[in-house]
Amino acid sequence: MTYRSNHPAQANDSEAGIEVTDDFERFTQRNDIFTRAFWDETIRSTQTDGFFASYRMEAAPRRGDGFTQRDFALRNASWLISDVMSDRGAETGKREGFQAPIAYDTPVAPDRAEINDPARMSREIKRIAAFFGADLCAVTELDERWLYSSRVDTRDMSDAPNDLPPGITHVIVLGHQMDEDLVATYPSALAGAATGREYSHEAAIVMQLAAYIRNLGYEAVASMNDTGLVIPYALKAGLGEYARNQMVITPEFGPRLRFSKIFTTLPLEADTPKKLGVAEFCNICTKCADACPVKALPFGAPNISTQTSSIKGVRKWTSNAEKCFGFWAKMSTDCAICMRVCPFNRDFTKRRHKIWLKLALSRLRKLALWLDKDRGARVKPATWWARSSK
Repeated sequence: MTYRSNHPAQANDSEAGIEVTDDFERFTQRNDIFTRAFWDETIRSTQTDGFFASYRMEAAPRRGDGFTQRDFALRNASWLISDVMSDRGAETGKREGFQAPIAYDTPVAPDRAEINDPARMSREIKRIAAFFGADLCAVTELDERWLYSSRVDTRDMSDAPNDLPPGITHVIVLGHQMDEDLVATYPSALAGAATGREYSHEAAIVMQLAAYIRNLGYEAVASMNDTGLVIPYALKAGLGEYARNQMVITPEFGPRLRFSKIFTTLPLEADTPKKLGVAEFCNICTKCADACPVKALPFGAPNISTQTSSIKGVRKWTSNAEKCFGFWAKMSTDCAICMRVCPFNRDFTKRRHKIWLKLALSRLRKLALWLDKDRGARVKPATWWARSSK
């Protein structure tokens, strides 16, 4: 579907830092690089098969600090809750949370709670999200452009319908902070535990919050990587701004987050996107691109990508997914060096980092970049284990 420049869903694109062209096409989930690794022979290899096998401890390599058996053991254990949940629909080709939305564990209550104040309801949802463990929560209106044009049937990797219940009006976006000390050890299998832990956390949180909404009598579809692209929804909800490293930079946690979402009919008031100044900082900073071992991250200005694993018709910084995933496969674990070295990867509860953030988002951004020049070095995984055993 081609969206006109005056399409209602584009009303606050500029404030969200999103630029959509007339060549826009909704993304087909089958072209996601992780899905392509199962069906696209230009991507699939012995290394990619070994990458997935390592999450079952079937092919975990033993090659030095950060890649020992206990590193892989912790990483894989951190994924357990997410794995249990995502495996439930395997027989029907639905890998829940990844290639299909999370199935309802509770029905929609037949009696609908009366909600006369959407703004108050939004505040309540944010409070309940925090109660269940979400670090961030915001609301945006449903924007169909970011829904996948089709999902994937994992039995044969074919396209499958990507349907939502009728009447969906809003998307609740949840942020889940990754462990700062583990992120500091990227690239390593140990660091992958920071990713897996948040997938397991978000699986529980998003399912519980969706169940709460259904108990009120409204549709609520719990979603992680499935159904639609979460980054545009996070931008639209005002949680942060898109960066050169392909991540959402938030004022609370920088790039150190995983995101999940809930599609709902619950009457809510949407939050508004806001420009922070991240894009201006990224225009003068290339630390992530410089640090990428396979040069998968872009230099220069945002552009329109023609890559298979990238959405068409959106001007943005776009990584080379084939190079990136190839490096993951070689290591048998995920890589987030770009997250580790990002100048925004800081603890913003500390005063000195709050001051730095103000500089970075102001006209003094060059000074902020200079002040960051000695940060972002990798911490040895053995150091993390030694600290945890004291």
